[in-house]
Formats: sequence, C-alpha cells, structure tokens
Amino acid sequence: MLKTSEVGNRLAKEEFRAIVPQLRVDLVNAQYDLRGADFGVLLFVAGDDRIAGNAVVNRLNEWMDARFLRTHVMGPLTPEEAMRPRFWRLWRDMPPKGRIALMAGGIMRLLNENLTGDLPDHEYDRAVDHLEALQEALVADGTLVIKIFLHTPAKVQRKRLRRAESDDEGWRVDQRDWAMLDLLQDGEAKLEKLLRRTSVAGAPWSVIEATDARYRDVAVARTVLNAITARLAGRPPLGPAVSEQLFSPGDRQTTVLDGVDLQTTTERARYTKELNQLQRELHGLARQARDRGLSSVLAFEGWDAAGKGGAIRRVTQALEAGDYRVISTAAPTEEERRYHYLWRFWRDLPPAGHVVIYDRTWYGRVLVERIEGFAQPAEWQRAYDEINDFEDQLVERGFHVAKFWLHISPEEQLARFQARENTPEKSHKITEEDYRNREQWDDYVQAVDQMVLRTSSSDAPWHLIGANDKYTARLEVLEHVNKGLKRALRRMS
Repeated sequence: MLKTSEVGNRLAKEEFRAIVPQLRVDLVNAQYDLRGADFGVLLFVAGDDRIAGNAVVNRLNEWMDARFLRTHVMGPLTPEEAMRPRFWRLWRDMPPKGRIALMAGGIMRLLNENLTGDLPDHEYDRAVDHLEALQEALVADGTLVIKIFLHTPAKVQRKRLRRAESDDEGWRVDQRDWAMLDLLQDGEAKLEKLLRRTSVAGAPWSVIEATDARYRDVAVARTVLNAITARLAGRPPLGPAVSEQLFSPGDRQTTVLDGVDLQTTTERARYTKELNQLQRELHGLARQARDRGLSSVLAFEGWDAAGKGGAIRRVTQALEAGDYRVISTAAPTEEERRYHYLWRFWRDLPPAGHVVIYDRTWYGRVLVERIEGFAQPAEWQRAYDEINDFEDQLVERGFHVAKFWLHISPEEQLARFQARENTPEKSHKITEEDYRNREQWDDYVQAVDQMVLRTSSSDAPWHLIGANDKYTARLEVLEHVNKGLKRALRRMS
C-alpha cells in the first residue's frame, strides 16, 4: 500500500505558482460555504514523516481561514486525558457543524505505543476496534471524515535528515525523527494493516506521496477541497486517494502503471528454455504444496487482449490435472445477483493442497462495475475494505495468494484486436464492447491505480506485469508464482 504509492510524483515550481492562488481562494470559499452546512469536518493528517506532517499542517493553516479551522496535535496523553478513555480527547475536540477540526498525528501515536511495548497487542487491537467503530458512528451521523496519510520512503527521509543536521535547517530535526524511522523499520507491515483496518466505508485513508513538497501540499489541499465541495453539493463522500479526482482532466499525473516496463522482449529460444525450467520448478513446488496442504489462490486481471489466458495456460501446464481449477469470471448470473458479490468467490475456494486460478476476479467491483456504473459509489468505495478483509482471511488460514495485473499499451491492444479479427478461431473474442471500452482507458488507469494502492499487501501482493511481449510476461508470471510458493512453504516449516 505504501510502497506502491512511491511513483515519483512531482510538481514544478512554475506550475505550483500557477495553481496555488486559485486553490487558496477555493479553499477559503469552501470554508465560508461550509459555515451554513449541517455537518462538521473531521480532518486527520498523519504519516511516517513528522517533518512533512508539520509542514502540511502549517500550510493548511496558511492557506485556509484559521478562524474556522481548529488544529489539535495528538501527542502523548496529558494527565487529564490519561484519566479518561483513550478517545475522550477526540470527542472533546470534535468539530461543530459548519467547522473543521484538524487532528494531527493521532494514528501514529497509537502505533508507536504498540511498537515500543507501551501498549500491549491485546489493548492495541481493542483500541483499533474502537477507532473503527468511532469512525463508523461519525460517518453515519453525518460528519465528513477526511483522512490523509503522508508517506516518504525511509531512505529519502534518512538522506534529508543527515543533510538538514549539517546545515541551517538542523533546528527542524530532533531525535523523534530518527526514532520514528528506526521504529517503523520493523513495523511497516503493522502500519499497513493499521491503515487498512481504519479505512472504514465513507472514511478511507488517502495515501499521498510526500517526497516532493510542492506536489504534497497541492495534493493535500485538493483532497480536502474536493471532499468538502462534493459534500456541499449533496454528493456522498468519494474518499479519493491521491491519484483520484485531484487534478483536472488536462493534468498528467503519474500512476503505478507508469512504472511498468513495456519494452523488454525475450527471444523465442531463450523463452522456450526458461519456460521449461520454470514449469519444472513449479511442478515440484505444487506437489510439495499438495502434500503439505498448502492451498493457492491466483488472481488474474488486466486489459482486454493482455494475454491473461496465455499466462494462465503456462501455469496450468505445470500442474497435475486434478490439483487445480480455472474459473473464468463473467457477469453475475441471476442467482449470483441475489448474494453479496463476494459469495461466488468464497464458494469456489480450493481445498487443502489445491490451486484455484481466477481469470477476472472480485476486483470487478472496483473496475468494470465502478466505471460502467453497475455499482453505486458507496458500494465500490467500501469494496476495497471488503476485499482486503476477504484476502486477509485467506492468508490467515494459510493460503498462498498472488494477484497479477497484465499491462499493455493502448497501441499494442489495438494491434491485438485487429489481429484477432483476422484470425478465424479468435475473431469471436472481439466485440463492439471491446472497442467501446478503449474510450474509457484513462478512467480504467485511475481505477487500477487506486485498486493497487489500496489492496496490495506483503501477504497478498499485486504483481504488475509488462505484457507487450507475451513471452516476457509469461516467464515473469511463473517466476512470481514460484517465489510466492517457496515463501509460503518456508512459513509452514
């Protein structure tokens, strides 16, 4: 979730200067419009970069009207606060209708106490449960909850801290910054789980890449502005993360797909040799998994004509026929529509030692159903959390879970469409709908970006596969399957 946000977003100084004047006007106007609204705004700003967090809080107080923005720093509990339940102070500082309360740092305080041993795991888990329930209660009551998490890679922070300590900016650095980095070095997985657990429906975390200060400040301000103006317009909270609806259609924003290599090719002779080696290895690993009762769920998504079927066939060629099932997911049947959308995936989970491969998956809720309007905004927004919970349960039960997005360029897709039309045994695969979907390419890019950012974890990772060259893609898929099985088998030892 955090690593996948590291896509290198930057904003040039000239562009920043052009954007900010109108952005500040819009923010203040939104505050004045909010004064007559029947809801308050609870704005959480947290992150793994204390200096960036301080800068963002200061920036919001600079760009907005401080008379209608109350800032509260969630530091160590005061003696008065320690006498009461943990979240008493949050209730105490709750914004009235028409106002904004900015809560700085609170979620990281909770995690830090747990990582240092001051808050035992069972108490920490109960506190997180309470926080989830609190958010749900606030959202149901009408409060607009906006949550921003600022992420800067640890190596970037360390470099900046060393540089700052040696120049005139050294006064901004203290031991807390180094301590935070050391603490999170071993606590990153717990932080990601905390962010996912507290991304409740109607109040998700927006993870914002904080490496570039100008981009960070504009992205934060636009996230706040968009959420408030959407709510004032009577629309439900969209809960966008950084790459969703923050910039105008004319802007070009970096997404996780921009980092996928589409140029690498593999010669046929090398492909044939490596394919045989990888399939032989997979065959042995799959037999070990069967004998030891390790189940696997492999999920394949990607563009139309990206080569999902071909990649899946290279996996199944290495498996015993009775050890796997391939499930091609189409539009739900009349019966399936009577159930929760995850029901049909739950019912097909594999028994011990077996493999189920999904060709299209539960992610249709946040992709095609979202883009085509088959799911209401509230439905696909909460689906991220539902999907994460679903996959968490698989992992906790001991399943090996791997997810693949096969990525091709629009030009390569068009070439494959045309080739299929001219191939008798493949022409049935092309319909008018396939061409219509190409017109929504940019919308799907944004949806895929959010899907990967909000549902990727160390235990159920997304593998973004460059598939312009089919040979390269198939080999990369097999490599990831083998590596994942090896890790899962080691965990069983």
